[in-house]
Amino acid sequence: MVALGALLNNLFSQTTNWLNNQHRSDLSLPELCEQLLSNKGEVTGLSLARDILDQFEEQNSEGQKAFLTTLVTEFDLDTNELNVALKMYEADPDKASYSKLMTAVTSRRQTLFRKLNELPGATQRLVNMRKTLLELLPAHPELAVIDQDLKQLFTSWFNRGFLVLQPISWSSPAHILEKIIAYEAVHAIESWDDLRRRLQPADRRCFAFFHPAMPDEPLIFVEIALSKEIPGAIQAILADHNEADDGRPKTATFYSISNCQTGLAGISFGNSLIKTVVSELRREFESLEKFVTLSPLPVFADWLSSQTLTEPVSLEKDQYITDLAACYLVHAKTQSGAPFDPVARFHLGNGARIHALHANADMSENGKSRSHAVMVNYLYDLKKLEENHQKFAVDGVIACSGKVKDRADATLDLLPELKV
Repeated sequence: MVALGALLNNLFSQTTNWLNNQHRSDLSLPELCEQLLSNKGEVTGLSLARDILDQFEEQNSEGQKAFLTTLVTEFDLDTNELNVALKMYEADPDKASYSKLMTAVTSRRQTLFRKLNELPGATQRLVNMRKTLLELLPAHPELAVIDQDLKQLFTSWFNRGFLVLQPISWSSPAHILEKIIAYEAVHAIESWDDLRRRLQPADRRCFAFFHPAMPDEPLIFVEIALSKEIPGAIQAILADHNEADDGRPKTATFYSISNCQTGLAGISFGNSLIKTVVSELRREFESLEKFVTLSPLPVFADWLSSQTLTEPVSLEKDQYITDLAACYLVHAKTQSGAPFDPVARFHLGNGARIHALHANADMSENGKSRSHAVMVNYLYDLKKLEENHQKFAVDGVIACSGKVKDRADATLDLLPELKV
């Protein structure tokens, strides 16, 4: 089978090289795309797809922007065809008219992206194309329709049924470990020794989601500390430790969750990852009773600096800063009414509850500048997840412990803008 696979790969390579020598050297990217959309042959289609992706990646920023702009203007929906198809379906909603309508509501861009994705390895390259697109969007909002197409496709291609959960350990392949170091987004991994401290001890775990089309690229990963008690500071977790490990931990703490692929922004993996990992850990450790996070408040310091307090308080005092943080998590909202804190939105949306706040919990420069060194435990109570999720999703109810709620309410007098 290996020899046959090598033979077929060699045959494809020779065939596509021959085709490349016959034509297309002077064609523009839009012209290549038109050829791919009209092409019926599989080998020629794969060769065209490779040429398109190669040329796009070779372009400078201006060239890539020009091509993406062409995708907006020249590869959009055919509104005349759509109107005709809609009228046909309204008049006679049968299989044929429905099929014609579904074809008409699919932009030529989406069809192009699907054809490009038939090329082996193209999924990663399309994810990278969306990364480029997202970088351009703030200055070129007219490109947002392309993002809608790619996001719709990626939501389908990267749904939970296709994702593979893999444990990451100190013995994992070096190229995977290098990417864990590079993609860590919450607590930077400073060295290989730092990574070893997170992966090698018996009371540490790490899991990542992979996709079969991108087997060497983690999509998202979570780092976990196993212990008896709920931790209140990240320093102890990240440091060398000699905690006695009897193999019967009671608490699993998710202390870092990192999305790896910028081009998959907005495609939700975290909810599935946490719930899948909880199931894995429960199978391994029957002793586990609590599943919590130790999470940052990444925009708390910026938010607090924008507030006018009714009386001066010392932010250096533990009680004041955790009370203000409690009030922020429970009462600060976006214009749409969602919690202001993005990490809170994620965990509360998963059905977790705010359990406890800790001062001096992240004394790194990043932790002090962004969170005033405060961290929060979100508790995943498996019996209450669905109830908490429903109340949050439907009514905006924030699940939190009585102690956090009392502290949040008592601090409202200091933050008059939250009482409006």
